[in-house]
Amino acid sequence: MEEINVSNIQSIVLWATFAVGLSFGAISHRTHFCTMGAVADIVNFGDWTRMRMWLVAIAVATLGLQTMSLAGYANLNDTIYLGNQWSWLSGIVGGVLFGAGMVLASGCGSKTLIRLGAGNLKALMVFMIMGVSAYMTLRGVFGVLRANYLDTVRFQFETSAYLPDLLAGLVSANTTIVAPVLAIAIPAMLLIAALANKSAWNKETILGGVGVGLTILAAWWVVFQLAFIPEHPDTLEAAYLGSYANRAEGFSFVAPYAYTLEWLMFFSDQSRVLTVGVVACFGVVLGAAGNAFAEKSFRWETFQGVEDTANHTIGAVLMGIGGVLALGCTVGQGLSGVSTLSLASWVALGSIVLGAVLALKYQMWRVERMV
Repeated sequence: MEEINVSNIQSIVLWATFAVGLSFGAISHRTHFCTMGAVADIVNFGDWTRMRMWLVAIAVATLGLQTMSLAGYANLNDTIYLGNQWSWLSGIVGGVLFGAGMVLASGCGSKTLIRLGAGNLKALMVFMIMGVSAYMTLRGVFGVLRANYLDTVRFQFETSAYLPDLLAGLVSANTTIVAPVLAIAIPAMLLIAALANKSAWNKETILGGVGVGLTILAAWWVVFQLAFIPEHPDTLEAAYLGSYANRAEGFSFVAPYAYTLEWLMFFSDQSRVLTVGVVACFGVVLGAAGNAFAEKSFRWETFQGVEDTANHTIGAVLMGIGGVLALGCTVGQGLSGVSTLSLASWVALGSIVLGAVLALKYQMWRVERMV
């Protein structure tokens, strides 16, 4: 048997992920792809254009990943999203906190990296505070509260949280036939619904939706086709190279914030190695910076006052805590997670949107009081 060069494969995985991150950052900056902005446009102006862009991205990523899975090129059960235990309270509470936080901080985890690449110094502070808060929720004082009081409230699935299986069980006894049909039908119907209005048929919406959706799919392809080895020469077990916990990791921008800070602070410690999450963060920042310079839109921006600073600080803390509780952000759950068709991911996504709506309503109420 030919010996596996683990180091070489891992290097390829990291560079490939970095390239996908570059694409994600450039496309998102070019098209103004923003989940918080999409929700805000609806709440404040009744404009669904950017929401349709986001729904197209979800549909494209989901359709592609489900096709990969049905063809045998992806094992969705190796992700964190399809376990048979669902800590639903953590997911809902975390989603609401994250959604509210991203409104206060002027954007979610991915948007923070994009704004940072375009010269926004507020985003730098959000990145650092969010990373520290996420680490505290993963392993610190907030982590103890999470593990003892929230994660213990669970729902046990008979098999997994895979939505097509759950729906197929409701309508038919033969889930082996119905579930694959639903796996393709659900994202296909979502794509049709997103494109049903003529407002979606413009260059920016199509480029942003399809482009971002394909980058999420590309990240999954790297994980399942490049990073996976059936037998690691050291452990003799299956492994996902470049991952933090030997799981199939799609794009997400909460825990990788914490791991990026950890890698930077403990760079000389050889036990701290680069992971796909860390290089994805660097890729998104540089991709956004490249497009900002190309468009000549790069400019330094900082806080407008004490209230602006306080809002971004509180928002960053809420996103760091909430993102860990919810197992992801608007990308980690709202794109990567939902593309696995996990019921838990869809609930977390709904909770994020709810939190954002509540925060936007609160901001509107404050403005009205000041008038």
